[in-house]
Amino acid sequence: MTLATSSPSQQLREDPAPLQQSLLPQSRETGDVLPQKQADGTPVTAKKSPFAKSWAHLIAGGLGGMASATLTAPLDVLKTRLQSTYYQQHLAASRSARGLPPIETMSLARSSLQHVRETFQILYEVPRVEGWRALFKGLGPNLIGVVPARAINFYAYGNGKRLISSYFNHGQEAAWVHLCAAAAAGIVTCTATNPIWLVKTRLQLDKSHHADGAGRQYKNALDCTMQTLRNEGIRGLYRGLSASYLGVTESTLQWVLYEQMKLGLSRREQRLLASGREPGVWDQTVSWTGKLCAAGSAKFVAALITYPHEVVRTRLRQAPMQDGHLKYTGLAQCFRLIWKEEGMAALYGGLVPHMLRVVPSAAIMFGTYETVLHLLGTSSQV
Repeated sequence: MTLATSSPSQQLREDPAPLQQSLLPQSRETGDVLPQKQADGTPVTAKKSPFAKSWAHLIAGGLGGMASATLTAPLDVLKTRLQSTYYQQHLAASRSARGLPPIETMSLARSSLQHVRETFQILYEVPRVEGWRALFKGLGPNLIGVVPARAINFYAYGNGKRLISSYFNHGQEAAWVHLCAAAAAGIVTCTATNPIWLVKTRLQLDKSHHADGAGRQYKNALDCTMQTLRNEGIRGLYRGLSASYLGVTESTLQWVLYEQMKLGLSRREQRLLASGREPGVWDQTVSWTGKLCAAGSAKFVAALITYPHEVVRTRLRQAPMQDGHLKYTGLAQCFRLIWKEEGMAALYGGLVPHMLRVVPSAAIMFGTYETVLHLLGTSSQV
């Protein structure tokens, strides 16, 4: 009689799975695999990929840009008009009719007050003459531009910061890491979205009634795009790109300042925890509004320093004159011509509505960005 059994060694050779599973430490009670430990007893943690949840920055940035652009659209229209040649000429004629001297000859205090007055004057006249919808003119292409632009910018910056810190700074954040990531993100964003901003600018400068009695030049964003391609070629859609690249300095400075302010807030919170005392009303206020104020303050400083490029960029994106010629043909030529014809004050045209728009816009955008990242289970930290 022969037993149909095999030896234990033969079973192990035929079925190696139990032997392989036993190599991992398991819990006696549940059989679950326990985490491996290092020589000093600390558990071994898996290294995170620099691309972990990279898509979260794309979604958070897009939503932040959409919220801020919608809420501040009237001020964006006002800023664009004050930067343009037409409205600067209109304001100069208005001053002359009232017996006021040219604004470039006024003192700094008087010219600043005059600028604020004219800003609110146009803000009142636009809805009265053209209707309230004129305050949201260009919002469609603006949203089409803002959502992908902010999504691209936040995606490129958030993941660029992770990559640079992971591979070149031992996973640690630093000011130079923020600087490099912000500059790269700005260049990518400007190149990808310049045609959209050009169409938006021309729609905002398109008046309901021209001086010659004709109607609007462009029917909509598509018509503006097609006319630009027909009259100026593909290069026409990239007018103002050099000024946009110059504007990368603003976004880079804003990111660096924002990150440094966030670092200060983090250190403050750590000191509060180390002290062991209960957070007071001021501590709770800082905890809730600190990042919003940091975003607004960073934008204010960056925009104030780099604002003239905004005016130059708007002038470069203007439609050609009636004879088909371009008044502004390049970055340096545009700077020189504005300085020669209108003075330094013109390089800060539209500064008041610009600041009224970009400071709360930055707070809304970055606040939405940080909130959405938190809801998606990640953060802006490396």
